[in-house]
Amino acid sequence: MKSTSLVIHADPKSPVAEAYRILRTNIEFSSTDRKIKVILVTSSGPAEGKTTTAANMAIAMAEANRRVLLIDCDLRKPAIHRMFGLVNVKGLTNILVEGLEYDDITNVTEVENLEIITSGPKPPNPAELLGSQRMKEFLDKVREDYDMVIIDAPPILPVTDAAVLSQYVDGVVLVAGYGLTTFDAAVQAKASLQKVNARILGVVLNGVPAGKQGGYYYYYYYYDEYGRKHRHKKSTGEKPLSRDRISVSKSEGMNL
Repeated sequence: MKSTSLVIHADPKSPVAEAYRILRTNIEFSSTDRKIKVILVTSSGPAEGKTTTAANMAIAMAEANRRVLLIDCDLRKPAIHRMFGLVNVKGLTNILVEGLEYDDITNVTEVENLEIITSGPKPPNPAELLGSQRMKEFLDKVREDYDMVIIDAPPILPVTDAAVLSQYVDGVVLVAGYGLTTFDAAVQAKASLQKVNARILGVVLNGVPAGKQGGYYYYYYYYDEYGRKHRHKKSTGEKPLSRDRISVSKSEGMNL
């Protein structure tokens, strides 16, 4: 395992690792009438932590004895292969363009139950590939073969890739970077997903600094029926399992 961003594997007893386990539980409890198997992770813009969130989510679910497939669908700026120290010679684009069988290029990782499909060579038409019938058929296959499928998608606002992909998944997790994502960008990202009838499971507020007095805190936001924003501060002693908002925090100085 190459990247220190995979904190749930590198430091499993840390508060951040526990936050990802809470995220896993939140997703499990986000639906009682429909099983969630394929989840897309995106953000409003770049550098908000979507890839790190997707990777740690996948590890957390694999640790819960689920067979998990992590797919790098960010065909424009792939990062999953670097995070796990994999070679990105063949991947998703080879499946979609050449018709390769996915189990021939799936990567086994150090994490038990976790397998990865990297992005593959960069194509000239990412949105068209991701929205193709072949992509739908591929996801239908892996849906049957795995307990959970996590998709790392490009940011929702700069390109249409995540919106196109959202039609094939059971739910979307939107990552917002603390101090990076503006209110307008978050609202616009939500609206973009709603336009394509995406099912938003929750919002991960990523990169919240630790409390100044040694306590470990995170913030979570919600909006009332009038659109007004509210902020609540919680210590890690209180771990709410919200059914419609998901929060992940980190210690100050960590690269999450």
